Amino acid sequence: MSVITTTNVDVYYGKFRAVTGVTLDINENEITALIGPSGCGKSTLLRSLNRMNDLVDGAYVTGSITFNGEDIYGPDVDAIEVRRRIGMVFQKPNPFPKSIYDNIAYGPRVIGMKPSNMDDLVEEALTRAALWDEVKDKLKQSAFGLSGGQQQRLCIARTISVKPDVILMDEPCSALDPIATMRIEDLMGELKKDYTIVIVTHNMQQAARVADRTAFFTALPDETTGNRTGVLVEYDTTAKIFEDPSDQRTEDYISGRFG
Repeated sequence: MSVITTTNVDVYYGKFRAVTGVTLDINENEITALIGPSGCGKSTLLRSLNRMNDLVDGAYVTGSITFNGEDIYGPDVDAIEVRRRIGMVFQKPNPFPKSIYDNIAYGPRVIGMKPSNMDDLVEEALTRAALWDEVKDKLKQSAFGLSGGQQQRLCIARTISVKPDVILMDEPCSALDPIATMRIEDLMGELKKDYTIVIVTHNMQQAARVADRTAFFTALPDETTGNRTGVLVEYDTTAKIFEDPSDQRTEDYISGRFG
């Protein structure tokens, strides 16, 4: 079942059209990977799925993006609530300058969640992020004392703590070593049982390992301005994209002939 649907989506930064005409369905309890060369609009589209681009001066979206059938850019829609329901994990781990415990408790407190027991909520989030056993004896210590991989799992736990439905991940492993990357990939496989995940990755092997479906983007000259703009070339099951793509451009990218 589709959770997020984009229909003919263009994303602009002022007069510059960064993404053009993207239509795709993101399915429930699947991992969808967005791949393609640098500058093809993957991260721009990802940030549009929970209105993070609202925070960029001059950015706006045309077309339609719906979440469970509701237009997330509708006039009566609360962008903060959208971002709670559709959480974001960024490329570089960005823990708050607080304790491990307070990193997890911060979001629920800010949005007014009233869990019956905050300690239990913190433990649950850290457990779901495969971090509890490593930090349970140092919850009052600074999050900055964790390794890079642990910090990224902390950020995933922080996202989980506010009970989202979808988790967006913008190259979550690009700053991590292979062992930490494997931990995050294994974690994604566990999390998709309860969450829908969309990941941007430059690592095609990672997309092939973790994703159920993969969308390949490239950049082409904009018909109006001549500037390069991101377009969706092909979207299918990951096996189809990597083993039998329908478009030669996908084949060329995956085989390393360009990009």
